[in-house]
Amino acid sequence: MDHPIKRDHSRFRQIVKGKVRENLKDYVSQGEIPIQKGKDTFKIPMPQIEIPRFKFGSGQQGTGQGSGKKGDPVEGEGQEQEGEGKGEKAGKDPGEHELEVEFSAEELAEILAEELSLPNIEPKGKKTLKSFVNKYTSVGNTGPDSLKHFKRTYKEALKRQIATGTYDKDNPLIVPIRSDFRYRASDVKVEFENSAVVIYMMDVSGSMGEEQKEIVRTESFWINLWLKRQYKNIEIRYIIHDAAAKEVDEETFFRTRESGGTLISSAFSLCCHLIEQEYNPQEWNIYPFHFSDGDNWSVEDTKLCLNLLDTKILPASNVFCYGQVESRYGSGQFFKDLQQHYQDKNDKVILSQIKDKSAILSSIKDFLGKGK
Repeated sequence: MDHPIKRDHSRFRQIVKGKVRENLKDYVSQGEIPIQKGKDTFKIPMPQIEIPRFKFGSGQQGTGQGSGKKGDPVEGEGQEQEGEGKGEKAGKDPGEHELEVEFSAEELAEILAEELSLPNIEPKGKKTLKSFVNKYTSVGNTGPDSLKHFKRTYKEALKRQIATGTYDKDNPLIVPIRSDFRYRASDVKVEFENSAVVIYMMDVSGSMGEEQKEIVRTESFWINLWLKRQYKNIEIRYIIHDAAAKEVDEETFFRTRESGGTLISSAFSLCCHLIEQEYNPQEWNIYPFHFSDGDNWSVEDTKLCLNLLDTKILPASNVFCYGQVESRYGSGQFFKDLQQHYQDKNDKVILSQIKDKSAILSSIKDFLGKGK
């Protein structure tokens, strides 16, 4: 039978999860990202949590205890308090109490899935990696001290002392000798685990401002969260480009400020190079994402992009996702070019227009809602 405290704690977490789910759209549209605490734990602030408090009933007074007599002043009443501190003037409005609640990555992914009705991803083809895992499923007579099985060692010593008549029930001292020692022994088992790589590409030319990058940062966090739930092994790579492309780390990806022209093909070419050199499509689920405001240098470069997609990126990938982040300086032409070229002829190409932060969740559903 569960302890009442455990039941109450479980019920409280369900209430909090429901509150997070209700406010997920507002939370994401503000560009908020849960604070990571540990490897797979995140903190989410929960504002306006009502703190329980006692109230006196009308016409009743509390009863105190102590040595005072009727008519004695309460300590401090009508007297100056000692000390130099000055308190702020009392207010009449209630304060807001913010509580930080911890969630596992699995719980956050579950909330996202329920909110967006996301299907589980079916890994395509034979994209599994073979791994060898040591599992301690048996006990042996030899091994290092770090693998000593104390319970089994004690039992062997006890059996030996009983069998030899040296066990004293009035002084039940069990002293193992070398022959009593038992050790955990491992068996090597072959496991197959689905592996995925996410390749983020982003235009960082002058027309992509901080607001656009913040949208990409928020969206990529939730996308990563969902894909990590689907795949046991996942790698994430980052490519930035203006007229030239380069691979960078995550911090550089979201902090780089560039200017100049835009050649989208430079990013696509680098993406192809990464796939060819490091990610065999027979072993990896591959997810390229490209974010831009839709400007490209020329029609010829757009043709080159389409050729790279058709001949290299799409055949190797589960899906190719293009997110167009609206910018006052961007023409949005690349979205139109992709839309016209594919016209629902290739279901591996997923397009999403992201007007502002309020469109992040719907864009995530565009990308992940097909379960690929």
